[in-house]
Amino acid sequence: MTRDTATNDMMEILADLTPLNRVVCSSDYDHTIEYMMSRLPFRALSYSSEDHYNGWVIPPKWDVKTAGIFQGGRRIYDGRCHPLAVMALSAPFRGTVNREELRRHLHYDHRDPDIIPFHFRQMFRSWRRDWGFCVPQTFYDSLEEGDYEVVIETEEAPGMLRVLDYSLQGRSSDTIVFGANLDHPGVANDGLSGVAVGVALFKALQNRPQTHFSYRLVLAPGIIGNEYYLGHLPQQERECLLEGVMLEMLGSPTELALQFSRQQQSNIELALVDALQQGGCQHHTGEFASALINDEYIWEAYGIPMASLSRYPYPEYHSDRDNVALMRPERLDEALQVLLQAIETLESSAIVSKRFIGNICLSHPDYDLYIDPGQVAFGDIPDDQRRRMRQLMELMPTLSRPTSVALLASRVGLPISVVEGYLGKWAARGLVTLS
Repeated sequence: MTRDTATNDMMEILADLTPLNRVVCSSDYDHTIEYMMSRLPFRALSYSSEDHYNGWVIPPKWDVKTAGIFQGGRRIYDGRCHPLAVMALSAPFRGTVNREELRRHLHYDHRDPDIIPFHFRQMFRSWRRDWGFCVPQTFYDSLEEGDYEVVIETEEAPGMLRVLDYSLQGRSSDTIVFGANLDHPGVANDGLSGVAVGVALFKALQNRPQTHFSYRLVLAPGIIGNEYYLGHLPQQERECLLEGVMLEMLGSPTELALQFSRQQQSNIELALVDALQQGGCQHHTGEFASALINDEYIWEAYGIPMASLSRYPYPEYHSDRDNVALMRPERLDEALQVLLQAIETLESSAIVSKRFIGNICLSHPDYDLYIDPGQVAFGDIPDDQRRRMRQLMELMPTLSRPTSVALLASRVGLPISVVEGYLGKWAARGLVTLS
């Protein structure tokens, strides 16, 4: 697939799916699932509303049939003008209210008087629902005293939470996960742009020779979808999920943002740092939860380090201005190329896996791997390479997962050949494997 074809495919996904009311359980979300399965051979997983897991409750299937605010027989606000215009999972309502009562059910964005905000809380608290609209503040302020007719007609049924995943098997079962949110009604950048980039990434991976790592793309409703997904995976399958990256908001004209996992030690995030620098991309980095925190904390709670790649912050976040017109094809392509380069870095060098617990007495003749730090008091001042080799030696007992030799070399600032030579001695003594 050429870069132009990949970019066109990403923009097509955004154009087709952005207008839909993709709340967690809805007809539009079901349509989205079927649409995505035509793009890649995903595995579809479903969870019943009868399954309450860790206190999470799957909301009912919810579709808006008609909605509006009327005064004197004239419609003054159309609840179908945008998927965000009716508060997500609004209770149905029909009746006459005065201005004060109506305003208690209107939600506007305090950042900008002309935009419609995203009110999402009820999707996670479906046991306590109210009716309401999301409106521009200018509409809220324009309301005159008097009575208003309100209609919110919905169709509801037991909900079914649906998640998609797609795996490419490598030589190792150690799997790097890329996740994205498939829900979020009526917006393009928040979630859906990550879906589009993720699909393009895996189409590209399909065409390369077999990889060392396995790779998996997981598309799920935000937070609740990943909780059900991880909580219901068979333990043996979940234990293969080594680490990952959430692909979150990748099409806006803002710079790339890499937010690290909690421990900042996963292969993929270190490879992404290199890719961002090598590509000369405008970007910033931050510690875990320093900018945004969404599904990352769900994955981390299951022991899977999860970084995120996004373009957050951007002014249109959680509003109706997060639309297809905001999307920049070149920004989607930039994110895709960064991800491909990071994977190339992982796959282009050997992978070291530790085979011991604790700390080995490396000076023992059976091992003879000790790097002497020098004793300055006796005039033994180590040179720069010796100091870096010492750092490498001290890193080895701390490895908690298979790690790319290239990334270890980058961390300690040594040539890959030097690191491979030293780790080859570890392998010869049965302390690590190199594959």
